[in-house]
Amino acid sequence: METIYGYLEKISYCSEESNFVVAKLKEKGKRELSCIVGNLLGVNPGESLQLTGKWKHNPKFGLQFQVESFEAIIPATTRGIEKYLSSGLIRGIGPVMAKRIVETFGALALDIIEDEPEKLAEVSGIGPKRIEMISQAWVEQKEIKEIMIFLQGNGVAASHAAKIYQCYGQDSVNVVKANPYRLAEDIRGIGFLTADNIARAMGVDPNSILRAKEGIIHVLRQTLLEGHVFYPQQILLQKTADALQIDAELAEQALEQLENEQRIIIEEMSVEGGEEGGYDDFKAVYLKPFFIAESQMAQQLLRLQNADGQVRAVDSDKMLEWVEQKLDINLAELQREAIAMAVREKILIITGGPGTGKTTIINALVRIFKGLKLKITMAAPTGRAAKRMQETTGCDALTVHRLLEFNPREGNFKRNREYPLETDVLIIDELSMIDTMLMYQLLRAVPLQAILILVGDVNQLPSVGPGNVLSDLIGSGRFALVELKEIFRQSRRSRIVSNAHRINEGKLPFIDNPEGRELSDFYFIEEEDPQKVVDKILDLCARRIPDRFFFHPVREVQVLTPMHRGVVGTMNLNVELQKALNPQGFELSRGGRSFRIKDKVMQVVNNYEKDVYNGDIGWISNIDVENQQMVINYDGRWVSYDFTQLDELQLSYATSIHKAQGSEYPAVIMPIMIQHYLLLQRNLVYTGVTRARRLVIIIGSKKALAMAIHNNKTHKRYTRLKERLRSSP
Repeated sequence: METIYGYLEKISYCSEESNFVVAKLKEKGKRELSCIVGNLLGVNPGESLQLTGKWKHNPKFGLQFQVESFEAIIPATTRGIEKYLSSGLIRGIGPVMAKRIVETFGALALDIIEDEPEKLAEVSGIGPKRIEMISQAWVEQKEIKEIMIFLQGNGVAASHAAKIYQCYGQDSVNVVKANPYRLAEDIRGIGFLTADNIARAMGVDPNSILRAKEGIIHVLRQTLLEGHVFYPQQILLQKTADALQIDAELAEQALEQLENEQRIIIEEMSVEGGEEGGYDDFKAVYLKPFFIAESQMAQQLLRLQNADGQVRAVDSDKMLEWVEQKLDINLAELQREAIAMAVREKILIITGGPGTGKTTIINALVRIFKGLKLKITMAAPTGRAAKRMQETTGCDALTVHRLLEFNPREGNFKRNREYPLETDVLIIDELSMIDTMLMYQLLRAVPLQAILILVGDVNQLPSVGPGNVLSDLIGSGRFALVELKEIFRQSRRSRIVSNAHRINEGKLPFIDNPEGRELSDFYFIEEEDPQKVVDKILDLCARRIPDRFFFHPVREVQVLTPMHRGVVGTMNLNVELQKALNPQGFELSRGGRSFRIKDKVMQVVNNYEKDVYNGDIGWISNIDVENQQMVINYDGRWVSYDFTQLDELQLSYATSIHKAQGSEYPAVIMPIMIQHYLLLQRNLVYTGVTRARRLVIIIGSKKALAMAIHNNKTHKRYTRLKERLRSSP
């Protein structure tokens, strides 16, 4: 074993799952930076470290110091102190101010901040407010370090320590000791497994009823991520027993206690598909909020359908003739039928693929309802979908969250049954994206007299969140439905549209690129080597698409891929695309991720306080190390993030097809590889293709593309909305 000293120059890689870090260390007396690797929980660039370990030669990466243990030490040199203060760890001190402080106080700089912060007034640019900010940040950092030391042996990533401190303050250690499972409930990014490791390290009995109960809740939450609203009891108990390595009897006792505590709801049910066409009887286990959401959603839909409302007795033929004149169009038969039904039905569902005229119907309905002096409200699940709706109709459209006026302080929506929306007609687009919980909140706010028009493409991927709302509403047979299938003449010229419909029908797209056509809008590039696929994607984004089609490589080209991991997964592609498309400028490293000004980023969780939501894309416009703030431009709206909130963002030069739902891009590049075989489904490829307006390039294996298109077995989601609607009188 050897011991080395130095200050941390840069973190090259960090796994938040294992805390494995690859970093560069500036050792005293060495000109070249040393590569250090190992479990380095809590370290940040600029810190001085004492490390114990061994030097080993890695065949691929060369000489590395493998860290066995380490200790953060107070920097001793003025250069080390300046580097530490410049790193952004202390709010109020950036690179410029760090240099001034060290020039003023030299090696005593940290002692001054610790013991005599009022002396910082001697530094140019530091006034009373900044002194207070620096002092508070210094105290917080010390307390966060104490939390890190406590958590270090329990596998908690450094990025979570600040969040734990923000949530629990000075009581953090006591809270964690009292019930470590609270971390999984309260802190985003800390799951049950990490909390369980802490609990076991603190002596919690692996066979305790507390652990078994929290394990069941954890497994149920995992099933939500798979799209399920409930889970069959016997499968749930088996999964829990296997995951926690506990007896089935203990799991059953825990389930009974959870039901008595009303944290879960257990419901007897029968579903079609049992032996010889009969029924399977089993118990459905719900987390209580999802039982309430699903059951009350069904009740509210039926109440809305049966209530008196704004339906007008109008002459359909005259109405259709009038709107055709106003819009200067000839409506197709199914479009005429949809418009006529929308005026006489309380609830109408309109579904269809690209180019089938959904937007024309919405435009016509807006004209008609305005002519009838009815108040129209329009919304969509994402900001981009709402903006597109507004551009095509000329009327205001909001996201569903804004429409319902979420109150972040109280954690609820202002609009509800007691304070409903003030509207006569509510039109919701991109319904396939709306999950059970959001649909429940929406229906609570719809006044009973209103007309509800739901528009979406049932063949797209279902919502990221739990449920299968659009499919279940259609499958119930309780509501008026128009299925648009005809592709209109102007859309037939688009290979994107025609190929999307071919894919939906289980047919391979036209992938020949005929010589007679100067430019097509749909291309297939065959390449089976994953690294060569990455190289070609980089070339397409950086050179070929901008040169030939004049699309901006960052703002107008989007790479969509089925997976997160692997050579052609989002994680690797984002690193490579960032190098190719935004290689220069100041870089902020946090948790092994690097952010630069002008990077394209995506919000990956709903943040109601900031009014940004899962899937929203923006661009980094500013990184303020001194005040620990990053500013993102979301289509002209600037949103500020504290550095502790950066795990809500990820690079989005490449994103998953699931995350792209509801968005449209001028150009889409989509790798489809045999390596993606676990996710290769028809609706996945269909959804990816329909995200593009003007150009689609699929790159990969013909075999993989064929596998996906011929696989129409969608992942079963456990929901009971369809059955509730069917069985209601």
